[in-house]
Amino acid sequence: MTDRIQLDLPILLPEIPDAKDACVDRLTTSLRSHEGIDRVHVTPADNGEPNRLCVHYDPEAMSLPRIRQLAKSLGTEITGHYGHLVWGVEGISHPRRARTIAKRLRQIEGVVEAEASASERIRVEYDRSATGEAEIRSVLRSMGVRVQGSVIDAQDLESETVSEEDAQAPGHAETRGEEHGHDGGGIFGERTELILAILAGVCVATGFGLSFTGGVPEWVPWGLYVGGYAFGGYNTVREAIDTLRAGDFEVDFLMLVAAAGAAALGKWLEGAFLLFLFSLGHALEHYAMGRARQAIESLADLAPDTALVQRNGTQQEIPIENLEVGDTVIVKPNERIPADGFVTDGKSAVNQAPVTGESVPVDKAPVERPDSVDESTDLGAANRVYAGTINGSGALTVRVTRRAGESTLSRVVQMVTEAEAEKSPTERFTDRFERIFVPFVLGLVVLLLFAWVPLEETFADSFYRAMAVLVAASPCALAIATPSAVLSGVARAGQGGVLVKGGGPLEQLGRLGAVAFDKTGTLTEGDPRVTDVRPYNGTSKEDLLQAAVAAEKLSDHPLAEAVVRHGREHLGDRTLEEATEMESITGRGIRASIGGLPVHVGKAELFDEIDGPPLPNALRKTVASLEADGRTTVIVRRNETYLGVIGIADTPRDTAAEVVERLRQTGIRRMVMISGDNQRVVDAVAKRLGIDEARGDLLPDDKVETVRTLRQEEDVAMVGDGVNDAPAMANATVGIAMGTAGSDVALETADVALMADELGHLPFAVGLSRQTSLIIRQNLWIALGMVALLIPATLLGLQIGPAVVLHEGSTLLVVGNALRLLRYSG
Repeated sequence: MTDRIQLDLPILLPEIPDAKDACVDRLTTSLRSHEGIDRVHVTPADNGEPNRLCVHYDPEAMSLPRIRQLAKSLGTEITGHYGHLVWGVEGISHPRRARTIAKRLRQIEGVVEAEASASERIRVEYDRSATGEAEIRSVLRSMGVRVQGSVIDAQDLESETVSEEDAQAPGHAETRGEEHGHDGGGIFGERTELILAILAGVCVATGFGLSFTGGVPEWVPWGLYVGGYAFGGYNTVREAIDTLRAGDFEVDFLMLVAAAGAAALGKWLEGAFLLFLFSLGHALEHYAMGRARQAIESLADLAPDTALVQRNGTQQEIPIENLEVGDTVIVKPNERIPADGFVTDGKSAVNQAPVTGESVPVDKAPVERPDSVDESTDLGAANRVYAGTINGSGALTVRVTRRAGESTLSRVVQMVTEAEAEKSPTERFTDRFERIFVPFVLGLVVLLLFAWVPLEETFADSFYRAMAVLVAASPCALAIATPSAVLSGVARAGQGGVLVKGGGPLEQLGRLGAVAFDKTGTLTEGDPRVTDVRPYNGTSKEDLLQAAVAAEKLSDHPLAEAVVRHGREHLGDRTLEEATEMESITGRGIRASIGGLPVHVGKAELFDEIDGPPLPNALRKTVASLEADGRTTVIVRRNETYLGVIGIADTPRDTAAEVVERLRQTGIRRMVMISGDNQRVVDAVAKRLGIDEARGDLLPDDKVETVRTLRQEEDVAMVGDGVNDAPAMANATVGIAMGTAGSDVALETADVALMADELGHLPFAVGLSRQTSLIIRQNLWIALGMVALLIPATLLGLQIGPAVVLHEGSTLLVVGNALRLLRYSG
């Protein structure tokens, strides 16, 4: 016999950023190695609860206290051995730079893993016995990266010297303030790149103008060109050195070689012009990527800084970081709601568009019994509120259910930020292409240096041509083409209430040929109602309902809840018999015992499979008639007596038919409804909504197999209303979950999450993906087309100056093209 225990993961490993961290694998592997422990896995967080470590064990071989002690001991050992840092930084201007920084960090002895993204976020896991935070900061500082502020690794404090300034800073034991000085932010702070580029341009333009002025010594224009080299090459040299340290050849290195070659030939003007345009392109590229990042960061700014909280009979305004679960906050009219929670007093319409993308405000009302609320079952859309949403004209009193850092808004911001670092298939391809292409270009340039031998020209001419080719072939635009589009697309989706987890799902959405919909709760309202009660063979409606309600009270299935609700409304004060020994028959119905007699409630197929009298033909006809009208039917049999049929209808969503048509217009060729309901019911709903195929009578495993079959034919998305559809989602090309604003598990499960329970966001997500894919293709054609045009042109005599203009122009063109996604409206 196997028992199991769940332990809070943040208590065992207090420093891990999330459950995906490698230390979680270390802990589970260590626990599994002990005799008596069969299986260890992580159960995702839900409703504000922490991630938990679930341990399956043999109680005869391993005691419960021993498991607790062992898990705590191993967690302490791992925490003591490995440190984790997650920092916001400044100084990562583009994806190439992020790649170089991550690779350089991994070269530090003791760093186990390091990630850096163009969203200016760094994550490092390291072995404390080999390195520490001070060395990691030192390497970042040497690369011109400034840490904005971070949690101090407490164990590293013992081995680090804390400066007097830090020691006197408020709260220095928890956070360390921003690093100051020119090392991180550059000479002029964030505008360093742009200011240096402008200074380089001024030097080049002034020198060029003075060269046509009589009476000016020759060394004056030359000195200005040297100034252009210094200003234009400052950041380029730094990045090239960092790249070489990491063992790579990047575009920066190629540009420096070309500029140095121009200087060696005495072409100081052209070399300075090259570095000016390259540095200006970098600065504008940084600005453009910054705009996309600001679209993400603007999500984080939605929540207010303070909240009006009611404590100890008084109202006081406190920072939202100090809010605790259970606090009561007062939200005045037209103010932003400070935390996730539920309404305990007051009525108002709340604009949830900032979080869920819903276009119409949602009416909010208080729960009936605030002190006994079970968040997972008792809260509906009318009771639940989210941080960052905007209250309407009425005042609300809200009970806080999540701390500021755990709110739905915080999780969305975190996931959108992390999604930017998840590379798309195209981005991975261009990275591989670039790593091969750059050495190839260097080889070609070396060959061209010896062109003077067969062509009988001067070495200077061959050298100049080689430098021109080097400029022409540098893949600047190619390197930024995909990341800029992915970042803009993910940011725009987040603004529209759609969470896309990275470039992979974003591109895959655009390639879909088919969409599979779960019926209940996705295409329908998910709130079934009893529409027909048909007694059989002299049974009264009351007796039929009484038996059905008594048995279904023990089930948590939505159809059972509909039967119970209808029965209570129509039976009045009539006393219900008590049912016992309820047993669920998966995909068919239930069995219970009432007054010592078995009662079966379920589909017609249930009664074809169990012992007892066969289903009468008259009941079969009634069932067929109801199902032809789109009803789901349940038959009730007590002992061997059939009592009748109950018809239940789940109304299709008002927008479902429109969404199906809009998806067809975006290019989705095939739409399939999959459901456990009877085939005739599914056919009726599908016909009403204009869906191509309807597949009913499916058990959960059948849904998975259906999605697998569809995927063998073409890329398919599975759209469901949460965790119950997770197995089918996992087997689709893209899993799409609806109404995930209140569910952490659904947020973790799906590739794409529609934050609101609004199917209308799906065409927007698919359309945005197709537009993103189109822009990526356009950018790749621009980037590769420019290289293909410039290489032969420079071989045939095109000068470095025009080559630089066209080369940098293509880089700015692809970035500007990508930024169009931020204005996508669907």
